[in-house]
Amino acid sequence: MNYKLSNRKWMIGTLLLFIILVAYITVYPPIKSNAAEAVATVNGVKINKEQLYETVMASSGAQTVNSMIEKELIRQEAEKAGIQIQDADLDKELATLKLNFPSETEFNQALVANGLTLDSLKEEMKPQVMMQKILEQQVTVTDDEIKQYYDANLETLKTPEQVKASHILVATKEEADAILVDLKNGADMAKIAQEKSLDEGTKEKGGDLGFFGRGTMEEPFEAAAFALKAGGLSDVVQTVHGFHIIKVTDHKDAATPSLEEKKTEIHDKLVKDKTSEMATSWLDQKKSEAKIENYLSKGV
Repeated sequence: MNYKLSNRKWMIGTLLLFIILVAYITVYPPIKSNAAEAVATVNGVKINKEQLYETVMASSGAQTVNSMIEKELIRQEAEKAGIQIQDADLDKELATLKLNFPSETEFNQALVANGLTLDSLKEEMKPQVMMQKILEQQVTVTDDEIKQYYDANLETLKTPEQVKASHILVATKEEADAILVDLKNGADMAKIAQEKSLDEGTKEKGGDLGFFGRGTMEEPFEAAAFALKAGGLSDVVQTVHGFHIIKVTDHKDAATPSLEEKKTEIHDKLVKDKTSEMATSWLDQKKSEAKIENYLSKGV
């Protein structure tokens, strides 16, 4: 199911570098014995691995090498500072990244669309998290700054009404009607979703969409979901994607959080903002202090 997605430049940039690195390892290993092996043919004319490698290197090689240099610099500086990245650090960064998406479903769909898994994304996030932890030691956030941010951004800090729902997506109304009958007779929705749902982003989770607010889903889907009480099952709902059966499992009313409730979240955001502002100049300084030999830039 394709939901409304906005551009995620950070994730796309990560994906491009990830693809380039994989292409290098796969296409052009140190031993060039298979360099003439075809990766494609056009009217019988071969395009070989060496041609692919040269094209990739010409278009993105410099950017990739520079990224690898930066990652190694960050790793060395983290080692000097005695900083180690734990799973909890990556999970926290991942949770922050997910806030850029209207729902867990859209985040998972972005991963699938970009050919990423949670594990590969976490691996790509490590240098960023390392640098952030290094720079955090140089940052201070005061209570006054937290209060100012809270007052200035209260509207965006409010939690809109949300529902948590699961769904099953199928191609025809006849199939959806039959599934609805089974569900009303006590069939397990999660099991049917895993077996029959066409939504690749949620079927393995039993159709679980997580919490979402208004303006996220298509209007017929949204209207049906928000009309249900927790535990309620919809009739068959048609969207451009097909025919859905929706079950709402939880509901959250709109709420205005207190400063105390948001204090830790705001503190962490301000720290992240400050470290982000420092990151480029810090990295440039470390580059200038390091002994770096970039043979690609020298044409070696």
